Amino acid sequence: MTAPYERLLATPRTDPVAESDTSAAKAASGSPFPALQREIKAAGLIDLRTRYYTGKIMLTILMLAVGWVAFFLIGSSWWQLLVGVWLAFWYVQTGLLGHDVGHHQVARTKKTMEWLGYLHGNLLLGASYEWWINHHNRHHSNPNHIHKDPDLVRRKAIFLAEQADQPMSRARAFIIRHQEKIFFPMAILESLGLRVVSARAIALRTVRRPVLEGSIIALHFVLYFAAVFSVLTIPQAIAFIAVHHGLTGLYGGMIFAPNHKGMPVRSEEESMDWMTRQVVTARNIRGNPIVDYVYGGLNYQVEHHLFPSMPMPNLAKAAPIVKRHCEAAGLSYHETSIIGSYTEIVVYLYKVSREARPRLLAGRSR
Repeated sequence: MTAPYERLLATPRTDPVAESDTSAAKAASGSPFPALQREIKAAGLIDLRTRYYTGKIMLTILMLAVGWVAFFLIGSSWWQLLVGVWLAFWYVQTGLLGHDVGHHQVARTKKTMEWLGYLHGNLLLGASYEWWINHHNRHHSNPNHIHKDPDLVRRKAIFLAEQADQPMSRARAFIIRHQEKIFFPMAILESLGLRVVSARAIALRTVRRPVLEGSIIALHFVLYFAAVFSVLTIPQAIAFIAVHHGLTGLYGGMIFAPNHKGMPVRSEEESMDWMTRQVVTARNIRGNPIVDYVYGGLNYQVEHHLFPSMPMPNLAKAAPIVKRHCEAAGLSYHETSIIGSYTEIVVYLYKVSREARPRLLAGRSR
């Protein structure tokens, strides 16, 4: 376990509620946010979409079931790698539903949220729902803050050249020198990493119900490994797990990276009001029904950060309203294409890596 993970796991437990609209309003005194909030609420865009989420949950569970039925029907075969690809897609879609549950988009009662979270996170994915929600809440509070955003803290890549001044291993220095090339391939390990930190959080009891969460996760993996190793040969099983979880991590990484990577990074010395820091640190990807589904609505990252409890299907409707208010307030509202978003990330990582190389050399000489 690396030091950044240790710091995150040592953070005091919090109630896993990602609703931040109330705190946003309190922090928005003198800002354009209250007027935007009133218009969004008047349009009914914060209201629950119960039918939508009921249908999406049923569809996602059905598609997971289809994958596992196909797995048992195909039997011992290398064609199972295609099943691994199918399951990877629907694992990420399951995770996106868990994300929406944690943000009060699916239900507003705490008990309903928790059990839906345990279903999607612990049982269906084998990861700690509460650890992830606590982690994600800290990200929403301090997006792209170099010291406070856990989505930056836990990365091996760096996002400011000054980060290269800290002591580091040769392996991390190598990653930094080539980060624009290996940032996305490293996402293959994200699925494994999520399960490692989940296990650590449960072992350290930094979640509120370690026994319950640990038991559900254990059930997930008992069923998973029993299925895989009872049907496939050992080489096939290893390849299946690698494809399944490798692509799960890669797909998840490709969804989450465009949200903030390559956007302005904040530090202790900088001060922004709440609305500004949510808007200028986020990147939108232009959507359509297919893009919106594949990205789970997170391509509307500006709207999601301003209104975390807004149901996913309402984000596209909110975008024109948010954009108009941002333009009136003189806030930079950044929107680009899918290819443009990944290009911006790679270019940014390349720039930081080149700026950091003299610092890395100086560190080696010390």
